[in-house]
Amino acid sequence: MHEDLIAHLHDLSAGFAALHARRMFGGHGVYREGTMIGLLSDETVYLKTDEQTRPRFEAAGCRPFMYTRRGETVPTSYWTVPEEAMESPQEMRPWLALAWEAALRKGAKKKPAKTRAVKKTVAKKAAAKKKPRA
Repeated sequence: MHEDLIAHLHDLSAGFAALHARRMFGGHGVYREGTMIGLLSDETVYLKTDEQTRPRFEAAGCRPFMYTRRGETVPTSYWTVPEEAMESPQEMRPWLALAWEAALRKGAKKKPAKTRAVKKTVAKKAAAKKKPRA
């Protein structure tokens, strides 16, 4: 279904980075170096945004990917790209860069769950060692 769009996106990302797509929820996730920067749904490309990049997408007339949950329409942080970006790698490159930056910032905010769990366990063990035995 999305194979032609995926091939076109590969062409558009020339000079930016190698991208790959993985099936997910009836669409595809678009990844750079294992980090999701976009998604493909209904033959449309959506790229990752955040509070810093979203105004650029809004100013260009882009729109968010929306889904319905419990009867309510919910916008996501993935937005369409301007039509001209779908025409050339030079036009797409800045939008891909914005998506990459947003994805990296999002990843930097997260702490891996295992790391937090390990730190708690280490702290508990250290506290237990400090308690004097009666």
